Amino acid sequence: MTDPDRDAPAEVMWTGRFITAKRRGKWEYVGRARGIHAAVILAIDDADDGPHVLLVDQYRVPLGRRCIELPAGLVGDQEEGEDASIAAARELEEETGFRPNRLESLGQFYSSPGMVSESFTLFRAYGITKTGEGGGVDDEDIHVHRVPLAALPDQITIWRRQGYAMDVKLLLLLGAGMIA
Repeated sequence: MTDPDRDAPAEVMWTGRFITAKRRGKWEYVGRARGIHAAVILAIDDADDGPHVLLVDQYRVPLGRRCIELPAGLVGDQEEGEDASIAAARELEEETGFRPNRLESLGQFYSSPGMVSESFTLFRAYGITKTGEGGGVDDEDIHVHRVPLAALPDQITIWRRQGYAMDVKLLLLLGAGMIA
């Protein structure tokens, strides 16, 4: 069976600085404006006491609370045609204070395809080196967390009890298939 709205024309309902609301047939959805997409970074170090993952938390207005997330940022929001790997390296350093020696693209993903057309490229960061405190730029108020992978499920439970929201992308760490 084919969705009857598959070939309906897309109608722009409104456009903001970063997102565009659209309608196609009976479907309403949101996408990034101006071709902007995101880079998400999975950064795991190889410490002597076992691997640790870099996570961040920041206040997210749509959720009304702070959210635990993988470091991430927009690609092309400041420079059209920006390479996603350049944006990923920049965002990792701005948000966490760690610079990657090498980034590997793990592919393009969609976080909520029933409502949002936005995609992100997931990068695995290797050889991370601390260069600063992180925390983001301007007024981002990003907090950095370096968590032992073995303790992550328990740490997530603690954060939930403290009222933090959890980004769906954390599921890849709990499944552990992509981090080997």
